[in-house]
Amino acid sequence: MKRICLPLLLVFSLLLSGCGGKEIEKAYDSFTERLGAQDTLSFTANVRAEYEHKTARFTLAYTEDAEGASVTVLAPELIAGVTARVEPGSTSLQYDGVVLDTGALDSFGLSPMSALPVLVQAMRSGHVDSFWEEDGMYVYRLEPGDEYRCTVWFRPDGMIPVRSELESAGRVAVTAEISGWTEGAADMQSSEEPD
Repeated sequence: MKRICLPLLLVFSLLLSGCGGKEIEKAYDSFTERLGAQDTLSFTANVRAEYEHKTARFTLAYTEDAEGASVTVLAPELIAGVTARVEPGSTSLQYDGVVLDTGALDSFGLSPMSALPVLVQAMRSGHVDSFWEEDGMYVYRLEPGDEYRCTVWFRPDGMIPVRSELESAGRVAVTAEISGWTEGAADMQSSEEPD
C-alpha cells in the first residue's frame, strides 16, 4: 500500500506545483503588458556593484518618460546630482558635460549607472528563463540578451519589483534593492502602497 501511495503523492504534488506555476507565469505576463502600456516610470535603487577587488554602493533614481530615461546619483554625496540620459530603446548613457567613470564591471561596459536601464529593458522584453516562489515573493530569471542574466523578485500583491540581481560572465555584478516603484500617466500614480 505504501508503495502505491508514494508515487500518487508525488504526482499530486507535481500537479499542485504546476497550478501555482501557471499563476506565477500569468502574473508576469500581466506585469509586462502593464509596464509596456505606461507613459512614465520611476523608482529608486540602492545598488551594490561588485568589482573584481572591491564593492561600491550607490543610491540611484531612475525616471522614464516619452523622451527617454535618466539615472541620477543620490548617493554617495560626493557625486550626488550627476545625471545620465538614456535614449528610447537604448541602454547607452549620455552625460551632460560631466564625466563619471565608476569603472566597468565587465567586458561589455556594464556600470552601476547603466545597470538600471539594463534591468528595465530586461523586465520589458527579456525572455523568462525560469520562475519560482521564494519567501512569499515571485522570482523570475530573465535573459535580456547574450551578455546578461537578470533575476527579479516581485511582491505578488500588485507585482511590484523589490530586488534584482544582474549577472555577467557567470557572476552577480549588480544587486539592486528597489523602492518607490511608480508607473503610470503623467501624474505618476504610484503602484506601491505606502509603508
